[in-house]
Amino acid sequence: MTDAARDEFDVIVVGLGALGSAAAYWASSRPGTRVLGLERFEVGHANGASADHSRIIRLSYHRPDYVRLAKRAYESWSIVEAEADEQIVTVTGGLDLWPADAAIPMSDYTDSLTAENVPYELLGAAEIQRRWPAWHLTDDVVGMYQAQGGIADPYRGNVAHRGLAIDQGAVLRAVAPVEALREVGDAYEVDAGGRTYSGGRVVITADAWTNDLLAQFDRRLPLTVTKEQVTYLAAPDPTLFAPDRFPVWIWMDDPSFYGFPVYGEAGPKVAEDAGGQPVTPDTRTFEPDAAIAERVRGFITDRLPAAGTKEIYTKTCLYTLTPERDLVIDRLPESPGVLVGLGAAHGFKYASVIGRILAELALDGATPSGGEIGAFRIDRPALLDRDAVARPLV
Repeated sequence: MTDAARDEFDVIVVGLGALGSAAAYWASSRPGTRVLGLERFEVGHANGASADHSRIIRLSYHRPDYVRLAKRAYESWSIVEAEADEQIVTVTGGLDLWPADAAIPMSDYTDSLTAENVPYELLGAAEIQRRWPAWHLTDDVVGMYQAQGGIADPYRGNVAHRGLAIDQGAVLRAVAPVEALREVGDAYEVDAGGRTYSGGRVVITADAWTNDLLAQFDRRLPLTVTKEQVTYLAAPDPTLFAPDRFPVWIWMDDPSFYGFPVYGEAGPKVAEDAGGQPVTPDTRTFEPDAAIAERVRGFITDRLPAAGTKEIYTKTCLYTLTPERDLVIDRLPESPGVLVGLGAAHGFKYASVIGRILAELALDGATPSGGEIGAFRIDRPALLDRDAVARPLV
């Protein structure tokens, strides 16, 4: 085989974080499909959004299209788990909590679950505290418990996707930043890491670096990149937060907080959602934000005192937010052979199914999830307004 032939592929995936690793797996699962994955850093780096033990997976969402997509996400993860012989999803149950006059409407969630025939329970503060004594709630708090909520493991999920992709013949290249991307006839050329590759389709899953690649097509999305952080706490009694005794949870107000039972570290994990300051991927630091830490400590002291406030450690990551915080799953109208996937800082639960959909769009021109992704078009009004500002609450 000539050197040039080795650089010709059916699908080139740019960015091998959560979505890109998934796209590489699902595309390479098609027999005979030549797949290349390019990563600007080392594979598994901590510069982006998905380097940690846990992310929330849930059917509880504010719109029926998200609920339906979540159902297929669970199915997609189960396929990957079976193929990789690796547990990625741990079901703990999920608890959403609303204080009086919360900024996020509870009816959006209950209506969506009802519309999609997903069972749930509504619980008062006393019942929540009876089931999970770690909580300390005022009487005005109402909870919604959905039994299928739980943890999706990014470390395991990303490694499984990439490993399976390689087993299926995909070529994954690290430290290969893209210098140029251009349309050549009915194909594309990608200059990366000192080499030029040719591909029939290109899948962009570059998260905070998305606009750097879209600039090749004179398109820029109004994305807001923020530096966020999560904290693992040394709970005095970690057994209260065991995965079989304590659910993942979200505080549905502004500010919004969320957390996990003990998983991956010796204590529970808590964080504020979208509380960080705007940054760029190139100038961000990895230092924790003291203001976020103070807000988290205040919430834990008031609402979840059994978690304690002694830190095991805090780590930072990037959020890449669209204006209305909807996902992006679409082809470029001006260059239909280019597909774009963006998780909008709540996408890991959907990572496998987003990669699956991108592969379907690239190879089949359509997807069984067509009814779920209409709101995630790249040319929707919110993404055509270059001055739009992110609204973080969902």
